Amino acid sequence: MLFATTAKPMATEATPGAFWRGLRLLAVNGTCWDAADSEANEAAFGRPGSGRGSGRSAFPQVRMAALVEIGSHAVLDAELADCRTGEVTLVSRLPRSAGPGQLVLADREFLGALLWRAFTATGADLLWRVPANHVLPVIKQFRDGSWLSHIRASSGPARQEPVVVRVLAYRLKDQAGKGESDDYRLLTTLLDARRYPARQLAALYRERWEIESVFAEIKTHQRGAHASCSAAKHPTAFASRSGHTCWSTTPCVNSC
Repeated sequence: MLFATTAKPMATEATPGAFWRGLRLLAVNGTCWDAADSEANEAAFGRPGSGRGSGRSAFPQVRMAALVEIGSHAVLDAELADCRTGEVTLVSRLPRSAGPGQLVLADREFLGALLWRAFTATGADLLWRVPANHVLPVIKQFRDGSWLSHIRASSGPARQEPVVVRVLAYRLKDQAGKGESDDYRLLTTLLDARRYPARQLAALYRERWEIESVFAEIKTHQRGAHASCSAAKHPTAFASRSGHTCWSTTPCVNSC
């Protein structure tokens, strides 16, 4: 209840990195927490596999997906579950906290027509990375190199309803001098190539990594680097995690 009451956007137009062309920047992603090594927690949350020793993780783990405001590092919404629950499942519950005037950034594992529709139905705009094997036919080419395409659901009636997207493709050169490079493709709902140039969107996407900093702040700085959830029973474990998440609604610019 406390988290639901306090979790809200905190950045203003003056907050560095909070807005781009009038859109509030958000990111979604998932992570895992260590819980106390107890039978109750193991039964409730499970343990991931390990390539060493007994083949199991040393601790049970709780999975979390979060929607974060990039500029302030405030957690706007979060879902917690056992480690067997996938990140996509948890993220599918987060569109409830998205809305108009926001640009949501996400990594490639979340791309899917159904989840895309769930977020865009709220009025939010999206900028998500695309898996390398995803086929994106060219419907219309823009002068900046981006193009209009579409994505579809993999099955079911929704497969007959393609979703129009804009595709950006670019390459990041290796800065370590090894001569390697990474190819990136992004999808966005921002279809106006003049108002939202491809080069600027490509540069903006790196801001997605701010959510990883948020997870590090919660796990390491707020909780302590070597601490795990001390609960003996899993309802308390959820309460403990929610407490850390509530704490993280305090903007980093005020708490660091």
